[in-house]
Amino acid sequence: MNKNIGTLLLLIFLLLLTASAWAQPAKQIPRIGLLRSGSTASHVASHEAFRAGLRELGYEEGKNIQIEYRYAEGKTERWPALVNELVGLKVDVIVTAGAGLITAARQASQTIPIVAATASDLVGSGLVASLARPGGNITGSTEVSPDLASKRLELFKEAIPKLSRVAILSGIGPTSAERDDVQETQKPARHLKLTIQPFEARDPAEIEGAFAAMSKQRIDGVVIVRGSFTIFHRKRLAELALQRRLPSMCAGQDFVEDGCLMHYAPDLAHHWRRAAVFVDKILKGTKPADIPVEQPMKFEFVVNLRTAKQLAVTVAPNVLARADRVIR
Repeated sequence: MNKNIGTLLLLIFLLLLTASAWAQPAKQIPRIGLLRSGSTASHVASHEAFRAGLRELGYEEGKNIQIEYRYAEGKTERWPALVNELVGLKVDVIVTAGAGLITAARQASQTIPIVAATASDLVGSGLVASLARPGGNITGSTEVSPDLASKRLELFKEAIPKLSRVAILSGIGPTSAERDDVQETQKPARHLKLTIQPFEARDPAEIEGAFAAMSKQRIDGVVIVRGSFTIFHRKRLAELALQRRLPSMCAGQDFVEDGCLMHYAPDLAHHWRRAAVFVDKILKGTKPADIPVEQPMKFEFVVNLRTAKQLAVTVAPNVLARADRVIR
């Protein structure tokens, strides 16, 4: 009899334990909202770098972290709706790039942490109070480095000494950062003995017109300013530069992979890996306001010799020797 009572009590205990376990809500895994201006295909490299950074910190997508991807497909008018979708999903943190998308995210929420994987002047644009103490709900990495745009033009001229007239092409509705980039690029023009001519493309239909105008003005090289518009249309920009026999200097590995002649810029893959570190700190309880914004520490110079061959351009050997990578 005692044995039967003991068995019954054990069964009751197990049933209560099971019921208690069912009553407890399942632990929610953290959710990251990843908001981009382009398409899935245009952000493959940066997203792989971000996921690699997460894996290094012990996160595996689909197991202990979830990523909600949203792409604007090059349409700035889609930004607010996409941000609102992520806010509605109550993501734990939004990761994005570029001052425009960061601003859109902040307008949608002042409480959800926002990590800038890459961005222009976060302080100058008023998105953070300072690099050391960002304040608010934004932190991350800035691409701003003293004289970066000037150094890019100097390197372009050194690589192709015959350059004389250089175009600077920026995209639709340039942000303050893009305007600053255009201005900074022009500063060393005099001592480099270059004539600089700015061009803008306000919609995709104007891209070909801008390159046609460059030909009429006998432009012999083009610097393409990095922005959401030019990033999305970078392959077309590289194709037109090639068709017009124009050597091109760009800012980002994605541009040179798609046919730009060369690029000199902060190592964006490194920035996206670092974005995972910011996310990890936030998920562990640190407020974005208390996480210092990082400035670029790694830069890369890449030359696309396939494009050089098609242009029949010889890159100065001493400059080629300094390239971090050469695409052959």
